[in-house]
This record gives sequence, structure tokens and C-alpha cells, in this order.
Amino acid sequence: MKLLKTVLAASVLALGVGAAQADEVQIKFGHVGGPGSLFEKTANEFARLANERLEGEAEVVTYGSSQLGSDEQMLNKLKLGTIDLSLPSSIMSSVAPEFSLFEMPYLIEDREHLARVRDEVLRDVLYPVAEDKRYRIIGIWENGFRQITNNVRPIVVPEDLDGIKLRTPNGVWRVEMFKSYGASPAPMALSEAFVALQTGAMDGQENPLVQIYSQRFQEVQDYLSLSNHVYSPAYVLAGASWTRLPEHVREVLIETAEEVEAFALEQGAALDESLVSTMEEAGMEVNEVDTDAFVEGSRGIYEKFAAEVEGGEELLSRVEALRE
Repeated sequence: MKLLKTVLAASVLALGVGAAQADEVQIKFGHVGGPGSLFEKTANEFARLANERLEGEAEVVTYGSSQLGSDEQMLNKLKLGTIDLSLPSSIMSSVAPEFSLFEMPYLIEDREHLARVRDEVLRDVLYPVAEDKRYRIIGIWENGFRQITNNVRPIVVPEDLDGIKLRTPNGVWRVEMFKSYGASPAPMALSEAFVALQTGAMDGQENPLVQIYSQRFQEVQDYLSLSNHVYSPAYVLAGASWTRLPEHVREVLIETAEEVEAFALEQGAALDESLVSTMEEAGMEVNEVDTDAFVEGSRGIYEKFAAEVEGGEELLSRVEALRE
């Protein structure tokens, strides 16, 4: 009888452990970044830190390389609550016009400027805007300063983009900007861009260096023009499932996402520094652009933004005031 009681107690304990494991909350975190991308590095660092702090109460599981869909598809899944977190960037300009602030060329001077803008402007302005659209931002990381690659010619002045078929992210203002430079921009999911460049359906694309490298665009592009034309943040975004998470889990996720903000900027800077020579070694021809010519060619897009986006002129002024 004593043996039977021991066996039963062990069985109950095993069932209890199994139930506890079954009850552990799994937090699905999707992004479009490939292996070696800044998205992968930051998402994995976030998962590592959060999981240490959650101690089995919940587990963040990351899914890169568009495994959970394109940015657009993941935005929809967040609203449905079928995924918990994603890391969109430029596509947020299609969610609300205020996010188009980061479609403005040469707006952000450097990462120190960005950190001030993030802390003194973005949390006040963009967080409530996201909530109005049934999302919640819990941190602002980095996509990076964007550069132009193509297979036609080096890009030095805006006129060099004339007629070039250029893949862009899905965003009205990015398309508008490159049209004003004379290019033929076409929005396309990042996961489709490599084949489009490889087959010649697109002549070029624009992305931060680390995205260019992690997507292997250097294998199918001849020219890299260091334009730094736009700085793109990445937003750690939650959706419908957020309020279903235990309060303590939410607190840990917010704390960790904000801690990783500094890590994202440090990693982005380090990757920018190392990747230009990597691109040259891969056979790309690298050149600097005439920044003054691009700034001059961008005046129209600023005027349009100030006129069409509610509060746009004030937003631009606040960002400008934080330059050093």
C-alpha cells in the first residue's frame, strides 16, 4: 500500500509539472530579418534577457526571415492576436500618417540625435497613435540608415536615379520621395526582393547595410551608393494578445524592450562600420553621394508632409530642435 501511495504521489507530481509546462505562456515574436541581421540580433537579445527574467512564467520565441509572414501580414496577425510581437519599420507609415515622419530624407543627423528624438518626441506622439490603431509600442529599436544599391550605375546625385526600377518598402512617402528623384519605385515585401533583383525585374533597392548584407543583395547588385537618405527605426509592436498576458509578463517585456534600445543603436553603428569593406570584398563598387544635392532635391517632400500630415510641421520642428 505504501508503495502504491508513493507511485500515485509521483504520478500526481509529474502531472502537475506537465500542467505547469502546458500553462507556460509562449510569446511569438516575428520579424523579417535574415540570419546576421540587426533584427535577428536585437530580437534574440530581447528574448534572452526576457526569458531569464520571466523564469519559466512565459517564454519569448523568435521567428525571423519572414517565417510568420511579411510585415503587412504580421500587422494583421497582431490585430487578430495570432502572434504576440513583431518588429515593423517603414511599413508603419501605412498604419498612421504620423509614422511618416521617418520617411523624411536626412531628418535624423546621427544615432545620438535619434536617441533624443526617441525619448523626447516619439514616446509622446507615436505611442498614443499606435494605440488608436489597436497596437502597442513597447520599445523603439533600429532598422538603420538606408543606402541605395543597383545594377545600372553609381548614384551620386538624384538625377542618377532616373528610370531605375527600385524596390522600396510599402509606404506612400518612400515611393513619393524616389519618384521625385526620377526613379521608378515599386513597393515589395523584403522576402521577394532578392529574386526580383536577381531576375532583373528590379534594378535596385534601398536598405540599411545590415539588411543588404543579411539578405545577400551584394550577390545580385553591382553598385552600393552610401546615401544615408533615411533613418528607419524599428518598433517592438504588440497587438490584441497584449492584454491577455499576465501583468508581470507585460512589465518584464516593456522593461526589456526599452533596455535593448541602447543595444540596438550600438550594434547598428558597429555593423555600419564593418560592412562597407565586406561589400567591397564581395565585388560591389562603393561610392559616396552628393548629400547636398539630395537634401536640395528633398525640399518638395518636406513641404508636402508639412501640408498634408496633421501636426506635421510641428513634428518636424521638434525633431530639428533636437539637433546639436
